[in-house]
Amino acid sequence: MYTFIALVVLFGVFLLYLRTQALPVAYIPQTSQILDVNGKLIDQYYSGQNRKMVKLNEISPYLIQATLAIEDHRFFDHVGFDVKGVARAVAANLQSREKTQGASTITQQLARNLFLTHEKTWSRKMKEAVYSIQLEMQYSKEEILEMYLNQVYYGHAAYGIEAAAQMYFHKSAQELSLAESALLAGVPKGPKYYSPYMDEENALQRQATILSKMVQHGYITDEERQSALQDTLTFQPLASSSQPSEAPYFRDYVKRVAIQEIGIPEKRYEEGGMVIYTTLDLQAQHAAEEIVQRYLGEREDLQGALVAIDPRNGHIRAMVGGKNYEENQFNRVLSQNRQPGSSFKPFVYLTALQQPGFSPATTFKSEPTAFPYDEGRQIYRPRNFADKYPNTAVDLRYALAHSDNIYAVHTIMETGPNQVIETARNLGIHSPLQPLPSLALGTSPVSPLEMASAFGVMANQGVRAEPLAIWRIEDANGQVLYEAQPEPVRVVEAAYTYVLTYLMEGIFDSGGTGSRVAHLLKRPVAAKTGTTDSDAWMVGYTPELSTAVWVGYDQGRNISSVESTLAAPIFAEFTEKVLEAIPPKLFPVPKQVVHVYVDAETGLLATPDCPHTRLEAFVRGTEPSEYCLAHVQEATEQEDAPPPVEEETHSSWWEDVKRWWND
Repeated sequence: MYTFIALVVLFGVFLLYLRTQALPVAYIPQTSQILDVNGKLIDQYYSGQNRKMVKLNEISPYLIQATLAIEDHRFFDHVGFDVKGVARAVAANLQSREKTQGASTITQQLARNLFLTHEKTWSRKMKEAVYSIQLEMQYSKEEILEMYLNQVYYGHAAYGIEAAAQMYFHKSAQELSLAESALLAGVPKGPKYYSPYMDEENALQRQATILSKMVQHGYITDEERQSALQDTLTFQPLASSSQPSEAPYFRDYVKRVAIQEIGIPEKRYEEGGMVIYTTLDLQAQHAAEEIVQRYLGEREDLQGALVAIDPRNGHIRAMVGGKNYEENQFNRVLSQNRQPGSSFKPFVYLTALQQPGFSPATTFKSEPTAFPYDEGRQIYRPRNFADKYPNTAVDLRYALAHSDNIYAVHTIMETGPNQVIETARNLGIHSPLQPLPSLALGTSPVSPLEMASAFGVMANQGVRAEPLAIWRIEDANGQVLYEAQPEPVRVVEAAYTYVLTYLMEGIFDSGGTGSRVAHLLKRPVAAKTGTTDSDAWMVGYTPELSTAVWVGYDQGRNISSVESTLAAPIFAEFTEKVLEAIPPKLFPVPKQVVHVYVDAETGLLATPDCPHTRLEAFVRGTEPSEYCLAHVQEATEQEDAPPPVEEETHSSWWEDVKRWWND
């Protein structure tokens, strides 16, 4: 009697001791997900375990009942381990003289999965029992069951019922039917034997066993069992672990931003069950990938990059860092070693437009010119493409449309390279820029991402929004770890960006460098081409989208004349494809802008006598104030000249008949 009491007291003391002891720290990796702007899955990080934690009330009651029926039907009655089950295991071990293992309770399985290995030893079994008691003392039965269903292995890297439901049936754990639940509840016993992907016959036999157990323990009726057995199960194709992810270059960029800029530890990023909400639009991404591949895919070694940004908020909508991620993971969208060529000129002209005395009507003579700089110690001699020069004064519209290099260098020499660099910095160009006359022709390398972002400032009427890839990150419990707080900043007055935009629309006019793709565009677009010996660019925008396209070779080898034309159609087709559901929009006209008709030759206000006029945009106060008088004399001479003498013509009888018929 005293011995029994002593044992009870000792056991009570032991329980009190266990109650004060903390359980070992359990690390449960969970699958992190990357979503696009519409909530579509871009990619997820398994790290060997595909897991998404859910609450118990987010799991089908059928799955809970099926699991209890086959694994531990006395779960709500024991204190962590089943004495009868332990006795059976001991008897089996003694009989076989081996360390075989009997049936464990759900709590024991959870303790083993969380804190122990799966070795078959008595010491591990004792620790398992102790940890099971501690779990029961510190958590409710519902909490233990929830942890177990989120921890248990269902095969094929799927840990937890939510990952399993998605993998096998492409539905949430909450949506599982009775038939689906009974099948899944049987898999953890041995995924190699009971996974329908490994042996469907075995899986269905175990499903039948579990349904019978559910009837035996009163969870379902026999009619429900028979109905479930008649259900046809449709399994999802087992995804290959080597299957490429969506938007791989963007995925890598997002990871870099999260770790290096936001400060998320890499292990937590990949295994912390986080949800990373991004700005990417998978529909736009698919269009970008398809178009880049169509133009560049068959051209060996030729590479390309495309990045598109919503200029209104800086959201990155598409990013293609190369034509084949599997072959080369280098993201050319971020590369800062490619010269933008003439696509840099808008920064020069935007700077000049803000200087007194410069306007779209400003002219320079385009002819071979030597430009002294560095206090006269050096000479720069730019050349136009193919050495073609009008050898006459041209204005800004002509210079942009025809990409006149002489005009551009005249402008930067008048404005100052340092002022141009300041403008580029304000617009978002962070790459090193050299304050040289050649800067006007884009000789300082920049990245496509910088170009798309900077052009987006012009699309957004002078307001800069930093490029944004991640707008929100949540942990496995739905707590917000990070939320973007964009702060758009006005860096240029809207009137100047509009005037430049109005001019840049002209590159698609007849004779402009973008005229060959004008037929592909069905909306107002402002853009600029850029070509060097080894680079081809087109960068441009609509009010809703700013896009940069680069084509070239990684090794910097020269591109051919045909290859130099590929950036433009990629840009044009992508822009139209992405915006096909959006009605065309005009660029908003700021109040500080005026439109006047000017003579195309002199740039002065047009008169009725001017034979060639055009409507031009000016920042108010910079428009010409004088009328063109160059054509008045021509008009007077034409009025004084005698009327031309009509020569007698002889028409055929057939022409007379046609004229009579038409009359």
